[in-house]
Amino acid sequence: MSVSHSCISGKDFTGNCSMVDANGTLKIYETTNPKGAETLPPGFVESESDLYQRRLWGIPDEDLPNKPKYLVAFGVGYGTMKYNVNNAVKKFAVSNNFTIVLFHYDGNVNGWDEFDWSKDVIHIVARKQTKWWFAKRFLHPDIVAPYEYIFIWDEDLGVDNFDAEEYIKIARKHGLEISQPAVDGQGFQWRMTERKHDQEIHQQVQEREDWCASPQLPPCAGFVEIMAPVFTRSAWRCAWHMIQNDLVHGWGLDFNVRRCVEPGHEKMGVVDAQWIKHHAIPTLLDQGQQNENTSSTAIRKRCRLEWKMFDERLAEADKAYYQLMGIPYPSSNSTNTTN
Repeated sequence: MSVSHSCISGKDFTGNCSMVDANGTLKIYETTNPKGAETLPPGFVESESDLYQRRLWGIPDEDLPNKPKYLVAFGVGYGTMKYNVNNAVKKFAVSNNFTIVLFHYDGNVNGWDEFDWSKDVIHIVARKQTKWWFAKRFLHPDIVAPYEYIFIWDEDLGVDNFDAEEYIKIARKHGLEISQPAVDGQGFQWRMTERKHDQEIHQQVQEREDWCASPQLPPCAGFVEIMAPVFTRSAWRCAWHMIQNDLVHGWGLDFNVRRCVEPGHEKMGVVDAQWIKHHAIPTLLDQGQQNENTSSTAIRKRCRLEWKMFDERLAEADKAYYQLMGIPYPSSNSTNTTN
C-alpha cells in the first residue's frame, strides 16, 4: 500500500502532520514522537526506561514494592580490591533507595557470588574496558531517567566515613548538581578535592600560582575529579553527551562538566562532611598477564593523549560554533591544562 507523507489540509489540532494512505485512511504520524516512532500513538510511546529488575511472573504493577531513587555504578575487577568493593557496595546496599551496577572489566562475575549482595545487583561485563566506556554505552540518560542522583565511582575508594543517604541530603541542601565527597589523606593532585575539616561543603579553593585562569574556573572552582563524581539526573543528561566514544579514560571531563550546570562555581562542590579515601591503586592492570602495551606507563600515556584530544576537539567545536554564529570566541571557554 502506498502512503502519502503530505499533511492533511489544516493539520490536526496539535499542529502535527498526519498521513493518508491510498484509500484515504488517516494514519498516525506524530512528529513530536522520538525519531523512528512517528507512526505510534503518543500515549503508547515509552521513550525512557530504567534499570529496575522485574519478576517473570505475577502482575507487572506489583513487581516493584520499592523503586530506587538513586543509582551507583562501579568499575570493578575481582582481584586485589574485591574486599574494598564489598565495603563500598554495602554502604549503598544498606539503603533500598539504590540501584547498584557493577561494570566488570576482567570478565569475572561468578567470583562475586561469595558476597550476599551479588544476587541483587546488576552485572555488566566487557573485558578490559573502563567505567567511562561502560557509562557511555549502558547509562544513557533515557535509561537512567528515573534516578535523581547518579554515582559513577572507582573501585579503590575507602568509604569508612561515608554515608550515601546523608551525602545526598547535603548535596540537595546546597543545590549541588555535580559533586563529589571530599578526599582525606595524602598525595593530592588538586586542592579542590582535599577535605576541609571545618565545613560541610566547599566550592572554591586557592590553587597553586597560575593554575587557574580565574577564581571561578577549574581547578579553583567548578571542578570535581573523575574518580568519584555524583551527578543529578539533569546534569548527567548533559555530561553523558560530553563523553567521547573513543576516549575511554574520561580525562578532560573534570575540567569541562561545569558547562552542564552553569554557573559551575555555584552548582558544583565538594562535600566535606561525607568523605572518602583514595587508595590510588592501578586496578585496571589486574587482568592477567601484562606486556609493554598494557603496562601502567602505557595506560598513563593513553590517558594524557586522550586529555589532549578531548581539549582539542572541544576547542575546535567551540570555535566552529562561534564562527557560525558570527560572534567572537571567548578565551574563557578554553581550559588548557594538558601542557
